[in-house]
Amino acid sequence: MSVFIVLFAVLILLPAGLTFFVYRRIPVDQSRRRFLKGAALYPAALVGGSAYGYGYERKLQVKRYYDITLPAGAGLSVAQISDVHLGKFFLLEDFRNLLRLVAADEPDILVVTGDLFDDVAMNPEAVKILDEAVDYFPKGIYFCIGNHEQYRNWGRTAKLLKNTRVHMLIGRAEKVTGTDLWLAGAEFPWARDDESFMQEKADLMQKAIKNIPAEELKQTILLAHHPEFIDNGAEAGIPLTLTGHSHGTQFGIFGLPLLPVYKYNRGMVKIGDSVGYVHCGNGSWLPMRIGCPPEIAYFRLKG
Repeated sequence: MSVFIVLFAVLILLPAGLTFFVYRRIPVDQSRRRFLKGAALYPAALVGGSAYGYGYERKLQVKRYYDITLPAGAGLSVAQISDVHLGKFFLLEDFRNLLRLVAADEPDILVVTGDLFDDVAMNPEAVKILDEAVDYFPKGIYFCIGNHEQYRNWGRTAKLLKNTRVHMLIGRAEKVTGTDLWLAGAEFPWARDDESFMQEKADLMQKAIKNIPAEELKQTILLAHHPEFIDNGAEAGIPLTLTGHSHGTQFGIFGLPLLPVYKYNRGMVKIGDSVGYVHCGNGSWLPMRIGCPPEIAYFRLKG
């Protein structure tokens, strides 16, 4: 892809993407609406960094490490990837390399919080690659669904995953073998208006944790693609909720998201005794990132 096409993507597709977010049903407060009114200024500011964002930063995989108090999993390390978006900008070989890079730190568990399988032609081979990578992670790989899986013939991909060793947490929970730690996976909410969105999210949350005894919710990690499940996890007393979807907005400055269209956009969220995390993603919407490199997050569980 030439620099001219990259510049076109910034100047044309970014404003179009912002319009999508404004009119797509995402709970938006008035201060955020005022912020987005000035969004037309951003493409001009991004032009100078577009070559950097396309040619360098989007290819980085920054590793971030966090200590989390969760006695049920004490001594375990959980790695998270999210929003890989297999396709033109993230190839199958890139995916293999990403999994090897994650495994280099020897985490016990890998969690994938949605939007991995985003190319119908690539998905069957991607399923095989993910299954082969189970050998890297002693306590397994756990996957929850994102919105893009549902765009890309999810029924076919789900059938393929059922024949692998990958744990699919689609509206359900499992206890990690040999531990007291639960992992639960919530599905993606599609409702557009605020009231329906909140109700659907609450219903999907209850579905995800229905088989976990109430007294063991404090021994649980919730996986969810949409970052607003952080609120539901905190309300249920779950100590750690891992999410994605926002890509950290892909553009940032001084570690802060430049286009904060979600309630939670990037990094750690602390609510009472609960912690939520919004992963910046490993792939891209547009073929560039500026001030928001892709990441691998590691959570070291402590007693």
